[in-house]
Order: sequence, then structure tokens, then C-alpha cells
Amino acid sequence: MSQTKFSTHPAADKVYYIISGFILTFILIAVSYPLIYVLSASFSSGNAVSSGQVLLWPVDFSLEGYEAVFKNKDIVRAYGNTFLYTALGTLVNVTVVMTCAYALSRPGLKGRGGFMFLFTFTMFFSGGLIPFYILMKDLHLINTMWVMVLPGALSVYNMIIARTFIQSSIPGELIEATSIDGCSDARFFFSFVLPLSKAVIAVITLFSAVGHWNAYFNALMYLNDRTLYPLQIILREILIMNQVDVSMIMDPELQVAKAQAAAVLKYSLIVVATVPILCVYPFIQKYFVKGVMIGSLKG
Repeated sequence: MSQTKFSTHPAADKVYYIISGFILTFILIAVSYPLIYVLSASFSSGNAVSSGQVLLWPVDFSLEGYEAVFKNKDIVRAYGNTFLYTALGTLVNVTVVMTCAYALSRPGLKGRGGFMFLFTFTMFFSGGLIPFYILMKDLHLINTMWVMVLPGALSVYNMIIARTFIQSSIPGELIEATSIDGCSDARFFFSFVLPLSKAVIAVITLFSAVGHWNAYFNALMYLNDRTLYPLQIILREILIMNQVDVSMIMDPELQVAKAQAAAVLKYSLIVVATVPILCVYPFIQKYFVKGVMIGSLKG
């Protein structure tokens, strides 16, 4: 019946597929071209970039921009800071989210509804920027690396996804059977919940890592020590505020043409700041869709 139904509208199906193909192709080009252009410009000469010669492929192939990036002490130090903040922050996020999600997934937890209300309330209302700054100051977190790690330790959105995943994927009978054998909550969490929650852990890890890698607002508000700056602050200085140190450019001719050199440096820094996250995603892609769909739709 399905074959007969399909064959009765061949023309309509062909038109639909053609139109869908054109639309998806246009979207693909619109999304891909800026990325290709940035990559090509980063490998081109400053003259080619500033004169608009770069369209799709690198012109006058050059690594001057990458040399300038990795020879600048501020950028290298900020790169290391970002890796540190991302690693620590992601570890803290995953630990807090999974432990909180497991506790709230247990039907026997007293006051579970009240806790969920309080957590959900914080998703829509906050105390404001000034009270939050005063809190960070009273906790002596200003101008420390921990101000980039601890304030966002619990993502309520990620916690809800993880809680729903645990409730829908780990049967209650398993908890009852292990408790009869004397298994404690802590042992059940480490021996059963975590191994069975790889998909949602991968999703939370990706969300947290991307958030910490791209974080700049906390650094902008709470860090005054330049040695603690993450990469995004340096990237902001170069891209938005156009603060480019001429000493970063090695070639004397490029020092004269500062605008050309700055353009190459900007594109090279964008690539350097983007590549680590792009390299992580393929390793957890197989868990991504499963973790998001189960954690957000079931239950």
C-alpha cells in the first residue's frame, strides 16, 4: 500500500525533493562559506586579505599570522588559562550535575518537589549583577582562577536533562534489587548510574566545555590581573577593540602595514581559538543525539 501511495504522487515528490535540496544547499553554503573564508584568510598574506583577493582559497600562502599568535606571550598564556578553566570547570560541572541529578531522580528523596522548584526558579530569576559581584568579592574569588570555575558549577538545564535520562534509562527495579543486596546509594551511583549514563555525560561534557571555552563575561567583570585572562578576552581585544601590538608581527614590511598584519592575525587567532572544540566533537558525536533526545523528551 505504501508503494502504491508513493507512486501516485511522483511529480509532487520530485518537486518537494528538488526544492528541499536547493534550500538545504543554500543553507549549507551560507553556513560553510564564512568558516572557509576565515580559514583561507588565516593562511593568506596581509596584502591579499586587505585588498579583498581572498574569496575561497588562500592567496599568497603565508603562516605569518600563526607565527605571530604563538610568539605572543599574552596569547600563549591566555591559551593555557583557557585550557585550565575549561578542564576544571567541565570536571566540576559534570560532577555537580550528575550527583544532583541522581539525588533528584530518587522518588524517596524528601522535599524533592521543593528542591526542583528552587532550582527551576533560578533559571528565570536572579539577584542581579551587582549583588553577584558583591558575593564574589565576599567569597574572595575576585582576581582568582576560581571565579571562572565555581559560579556556574550547576547548570539547571543540564541537571534536568541528566535527571530525566536517569529516570527513563535506569529502571527502579535495578535500584531495589541492589539495595536488597546491601548496595549503598554511593556505590550504586558509581557502579551503575555513571557507566549507564555515558550518553548524557558526553552531552553535558560538551555543553560545559563549550561554555567554559567561550566564556569571557566573568573574566571581563571579575578579573583585573592580565596573567589570568582567558583566550576570549585577548580575542575580544584584537577583534572588537582592535588592540594589536605591532611587536607581534615579525616581518618588518608587515610592521609598516599594520592594518594588513592585524587582519591576518585576527583570522589566525579565530582559527586557533576554534580548533580545539572542533576536535573534541567527533569523539562524542555518537552519544550526542541519544543523550539530548532521551534526556529531553522521555519521562
